[in-house]
Amino acid sequence: MSMEQFPPLMFAGLILVMLIGFPVAFSLAALGLGCGAFAIWMGWFPAAFMGNLPLNVFSILSNDLLLAIPFFTLMGAILEKCGLAEDMLDSMGQLFGPVRGGLGYSVILVGFILGAITGTVAGQVIAMAMISLPVMMRYGYNMRYATGVLAASGTITQLVPPSLVLVVLADQLGRPVGDMYKGAWGPSILQIILFALYTFMLTRLKPDFLPGIPKEARTLSGWPLVQKCLRGIIPSAVLIFLVLGSMGGLPGIDTAVCTPTEAGAMGAVGALVLAAMHGRLNWELIKGTMMGTMRITAMVVFILIGSRVFSLVFQGVEGGKWIEHLLSDLPGGQIGFLIAVNVFIFFLAFFLDFFEIAFIIIPFLAPVADKMGIDLVWFGVMICVNMQTSFMHPPFGFALFYLRGIADSLFKTGAIPRKVESRDIYLGAIPWVIMQLVLVGAVIAFPDTVTMFIEKEKPVDVEAADQMLRSIGNEQTKSATPDSTRDNSMDVFNVAPPASAPN
Repeated sequence: MSMEQFPPLMFAGLILVMLIGFPVAFSLAALGLGCGAFAIWMGWFPAAFMGNLPLNVFSILSNDLLLAIPFFTLMGAILEKCGLAEDMLDSMGQLFGPVRGGLGYSVILVGFILGAITGTVAGQVIAMAMISLPVMMRYGYNMRYATGVLAASGTITQLVPPSLVLVVLADQLGRPVGDMYKGAWGPSILQIILFALYTFMLTRLKPDFLPGIPKEARTLSGWPLVQKCLRGIIPSAVLIFLVLGSMGGLPGIDTAVCTPTEAGAMGAVGALVLAAMHGRLNWELIKGTMMGTMRITAMVVFILIGSRVFSLVFQGVEGGKWIEHLLSDLPGGQIGFLIAVNVFIFFLAFFLDFFEIAFIIIPFLAPVADKMGIDLVWFGVMICVNMQTSFMHPPFGFALFYLRGIADSLFKTGAIPRKVESRDIYLGAIPWVIMQLVLVGAVIAFPDTVTMFIEKEKPVDVEAADQMLRSIGNEQTKSATPDSTRDNSMDVFNVAPPASAPN
């Protein structure tokens, strides 16, 4: 076997161990170490090459940017448990409820707002399903629409800043987190518009699927209802502005006054303040959220270490060159490359979550995209839009699992009148997955959806620069030209020139 034949085998082994179902972090590390030992035995690189592994691992643990992950995770966990979702869904549901499809609109809007302040899919899907699913079933909403909108609105958090996915992608792509956040606002807003348009179309095509709530069913109306809505929205908007604005992650703000890690720490403090405002700040909340943050952070670190072991060996046997040649030779140039990458990630997302895709696959794709002249911020946001589907498409979408679990719990407690069938959950998710794929196509076809909020680099005026250099060169030439009538070499010392030597 030659070294040129080994990278495809390593990549096939990577797919195989991920399909086995054993924890990915340990599978990657074992595969990388095993392939490294085989490469040393074959003489493809010396044993000293593996000595770089401890340095690689240390570089992961000393990466300041990744410190933002536990802070943003803690912020989201606190806001998930402080009652913010319940208050917002109740007030928005009463505000939009009398409109046909109003509960659907409220779930979409609250999902967007919560996504901008929590960043956790599990908590968002569970919280919204516990509150909205019984109400939707009580008033006769179509079951497939109800389950689909709840799952899809929960996955919005993966794209809306301050998404953890964007932090990880910024680290892997070597781009500022603030630019990734600003680039994600366009697709996030477009996704909300797509979801709302789909809901509106259903209210016209299938009016009985999305009935309005009778006005007499509302407990609040008028100014008290508006006040309750504002009490949920205004504090959340302030927190979003402080966290994202301070790190340059909002459109129109081009100066960052703090790092993503500092912004995450400020967000965690702000979440504690909001929890106190809702009267939910207690030791149980703090303990539970810190334990959850610890588990997620440990998972991320172990996946990072395992992926670094694999990638070190893969690069040592020139796997990066194999990936580059494989993807650069695709027909269609950039468009062919982007289509192939999106199809690959879409099917890979059936089995892997976004952390695993970001840490394992993106390091191989980013250098190829950069060499092909693709803007990496735009590329990262496009990948993030695609990875949303990993939570939605049947049969392995985690959002569907969360919804399945909470629906069973609600049925057992008597909160919903009948059991929600798995078939309704899976079939209900399909239209929303299609809309997410339409959004991927829109991002590819219209790059301005990502780049319109990012500060453009001013083009260099080559002619003006050339004229400036010429003028500077002429001035230097004039100042360096000696006077033909006298010797200026002695002027520095104010010494008269010596007399001529006698003949």
